Amino acid sequence: MTAGIHRLSDRQVKAHKERGRLSDGGGVFLQISKWGTKSWEFRFTLHGRTRSMGLGQYDVVSLKQAREEAETLRRIVREGKDPIEERKAARSKAAIEATTSILFKDAVGKCLARKEGEFRSERHGASWRRSMDAYAVPIIGNMNAAHITTQDILRVLNQPFEDGTLWEKRTETASRLRGRIEAVLSWATVAGYRSGDNPARWAGNLKELLPTPSKVAKVTKRPALSQADLPKWFAELRKRDGMSARALEFIALCASRSDEVRRATWNEIDLDARMWKIPGERMKMERDHRVPLSDDAVALLKALPRMAGSPYVFPAPRGGPFSDAILSQLMKKMHAKELKAGRKGWLDADTGLPAVPHGLRSTFRVWTAEQGYDRDMSEMALAHAVGSTVERAYQRSDMVERRRTMMADWAAYCRGVAPAGNVVQIREAATGS
Repeated sequence: MTAGIHRLSDRQVKAHKERGRLSDGGGVFLQISKWGTKSWEFRFTLHGRTRSMGLGQYDVVSLKQAREEAETLRRIVREGKDPIEERKAARSKAAIEATTSILFKDAVGKCLARKEGEFRSERHGASWRRSMDAYAVPIIGNMNAAHITTQDILRVLNQPFEDGTLWEKRTETASRLRGRIEAVLSWATVAGYRSGDNPARWAGNLKELLPTPSKVAKVTKRPALSQADLPKWFAELRKRDGMSARALEFIALCASRSDEVRRATWNEIDLDARMWKIPGERMKMERDHRVPLSDDAVALLKALPRMAGSPYVFPAPRGGPFSDAILSQLMKKMHAKELKAGRKGWLDADTGLPAVPHGLRSTFRVWTAEQGYDRDMSEMALAHAVGSTVERAYQRSDMVERRRTMMADWAAYCRGVAPAGNVVQIREAATGS
């Protein structure tokens, strides 16, 4: 310890009331104003000139903190620098950086606002944000976007998850997350907040450091009802009241995605033409999709009450679309009821897991294959891409009228009625057309 410094004690500083200045040594002084307020001052001599600078109010800066700050300032003086000018320069730099820098979490919000019009649905945008908030923001959210490196991206993608890493255990999620981080940093670069290469870029960058997604990702099928269980499950579903039960019934009849049904509006439905036209912005493939409605689907829609002020076919109690979780919960309740009755429940035959709403599409696809329906027609019913880009350019028909018969037979099967006629003939007709 340097002789002559640290002369004061906390008790002295707290008790002293007299106006004036007390020296702690080493250029540190406690100043007391005529109003009794106390503040710290540091005095130094450089190049024959004595100057002073404030270190803060006593009620904010303790004696220990004032001494630590003074030690740093004395070091600057010993280097021949003026701490007052150094402080001015630091503040000026901070002010400039404040206008030309952005935290990653703030860049996420700004980038997301710009991309809102590109999302095919509100759910897509919400998923985009949730993945960022869950996996990226906790790790790099408070970093200056300009300072993020490839190693920081790897910390996000290789964060611990279950008994491995996010990239290993949730490869598809992690791969999407990487692309979203790349988009945010690309926006930050164009907006002037960073420069140089994008550290989240895959080709020639992360590709060399991470295993290829296709090598580590495990394709998981959604648990689906078996063909044998479907009619019994459908009969149980029809016994239930409520809008969510009717929405799930409509999903089964149309083999549609949950989001497509939950956000369906009455202006998309033509009951006279027995057709549901889903606009492309709500479709995964981003193109309009027509669904021929069976007699069962039409009867279901006609029986639905309409909520004043809500455009939705299956509105939640407050008028908006209800969450996807509601449908999943309904299927879980149906499964639990079966278990309580001593039965096996509604299980996927391959995995033994309880069936989920999306699995109904798999049940439909297996049924069409078993019944001999044309593959392309079945895929079109599911709104999947059929054939190559060139083939799709020439194949303009969506086979909607031929699909109408298939969906009528499917609805009959859901009710436990065998399809009328030899369905194999439909395939032969399709081949000859």
